[in-house]
Amino acid sequence: MPSVRTLPPESGVLEECDGEAKRDSRNMAYAILCLLFRSPEGEAMPETTGAAPRRGGPANLKALAAHEIRRRVFSGQLRAGEKIDQEALADELGISKLPIREALITLDHEGVVEHIARRGAFVAQMTRDDIRDHYRVFGLVSGLAAERAAKNLSPESLQALHDLADRMESGADRAEQERLNFEFHRRINYAADSRRLVSILGILAKTVTHGFYEAHEDWPGKAHEDHRKILNALSARSASRARSIVEKHFSDGGDRAVALLEKQGFWDS
Repeated sequence: MPSVRTLPPESGVLEECDGEAKRDSRNMAYAILCLLFRSPEGEAMPETTGAAPRRGGPANLKALAAHEIRRRVFSGQLRAGEKIDQEALADELGISKLPIREALITLDHEGVVEHIARRGAFVAQMTRDDIRDHYRVFGLVSGLAAERAAKNLSPESLQALHDLADRMESGADRAEQERLNFEFHRRINYAADSRRLVSILGILAKTVTHGFYEAHEDWPGKAHEDHRKILNALSARSASRARSIVEKHFSDGGDRAVALLEKQGFWDS
């Protein structure tokens, strides 16, 4: 199961999935989506195997339960329309039903599950357009951040972005490219100097290109090309161009996410 590292404070690309999901193609869909649908409270999802949950306070147990339900949904273990057995899940995780119920409320807000009166919680339907729309919205807000960053970035910060792009293109392995990509976008988001944009990005989720470096052979080249275009716009202080390039970068990512989920059988009946 992927683990999550939360970067303080809210970065706009808050969490980084890693671990087994990158190595196990059955969980690749979850690696792509686990951070698209996370709670507005900004809770971190704990690392767990599902067999021996890490103990902690109520918030940690709620996060653990939400994390496990997300994993089961996006890996296909729980299918759309399937009822979530709260008692069985509580037994499997070794926790009470209270954090399960709290997690389901959070997941209902995220659109991952839906509550039906007097019947319980069920896995929500999620369409291809839902995925594309989420990426487009993420791109719109990220584009606003890039627009602000074009006006705010210092020469030193711009050079740091160029250095990151150079390292991504220097033959780093796919996992390292993922990490550098995460840092590249995080720095741009911070440079917007807008707590509101950063907060919204934190709610919307995570670096939406996670997993593409390993799942798509042509993605690294496309991402590097986009990063250079973004850097050129930022260096030229062209705010509108930076915004439009970033928007398209994320929109293209949405199409790739849908293609990857289809490959994983996410919508298979």
